[in-house]
Amino acid sequence: MHQQKLVNLQHSHEFIAVNRKGERRTLFVLVLTFLTMLLEVAAGTVFGSMALLADGWHMATHVAAFMITLYAYRYSRIHAYDGTFAFSAAKVGVLGGFASSIALGVVALMMVAESGERLFFPRAIDFNDAIYVACFGLAINLISALVLRDGHDHGHAHDHTHDHHHHHDHNLKAAYLHVMADALTSILAITALLLGKFYGWVWLDAAMGLVGAILIGRWSYGLIKETSPVLLDESIDVDYKTAIKQKLESDCDNRVADLHVWRLGPSDFAVIASVVSHTPKAPEHYKALLKGFPKLSHVTVEVNQCSGEGCV
Repeated sequence: MHQQKLVNLQHSHEFIAVNRKGERRTLFVLVLTFLTMLLEVAAGTVFGSMALLADGWHMATHVAAFMITLYAYRYSRIHAYDGTFAFSAAKVGVLGGFASSIALGVVALMMVAESGERLFFPRAIDFNDAIYVACFGLAINLISALVLRDGHDHGHAHDHTHDHHHHHDHNLKAAYLHVMADALTSILAITALLLGKFYGWVWLDAAMGLVGAILIGRWSYGLIKETSPVLLDESIDVDYKTAIKQKLESDCDNRVADLHVWRLGPSDFAVIASVVSHTPKAPEHYKALLKGFPKLSHVTVEVNQCSGEGCV
């Protein structure tokens, strides 16, 4: 009974961006990063290089971040269609990106603390061996960055009804930023070690650690700003929301009594609109008016007839 009508009224709740290739590539980079981390921490300890130690510690937190990334991918896939979440598991990947950004911030603080200590209490450095290891670490970082970037380019969304949307994989972006941060600290370490070797500027090793910490901290802050609004159901920008209201009210004598727009995922928004009219029409009519708003993936319209006192 009413089966066809029910089917026509049902919404798709598939707002998750599934990126299996990105997941596999993240696992590959996790293994590379873990092995390089062990090498750099050991070499930094033996050769006395703060820049090399900072790079190794940095990679250690990235190992944890990549594990978060992989867990978010797996959890999203498992719960993509089981109804666990009201609007799919689309925000799980965003949460993974947010958690990774916090890890980046912790790395920056660790680098500041250790580099500050080395500035006041410098230690002897075995420059040649430290440079070799740092160059090896940089090569691994660049390979990892290329692997993750290619995986991100091949990401896709399972929600075929919204193919016109650009789905942002914050989970993979966070992993990519982690390896880019690793590459940055490797470059700074190599620069500091070369200048220290040829000019005797031992203090530069610690100074480069501080520079790297500042840049990594900025990346962390940027990713937090990008992911936290999605997790907190931030509304769409005011101009877009105003345009939605104006579109609904441009038809007949409609007035919008209430309007809520919020994020379902990185690129999908839901809207609930309460419309008042002397000549109300079916909800489908008002939904059709909003077809020109591609960001709206889930539209719900409440229609009320204006009658009695207060109606003009």
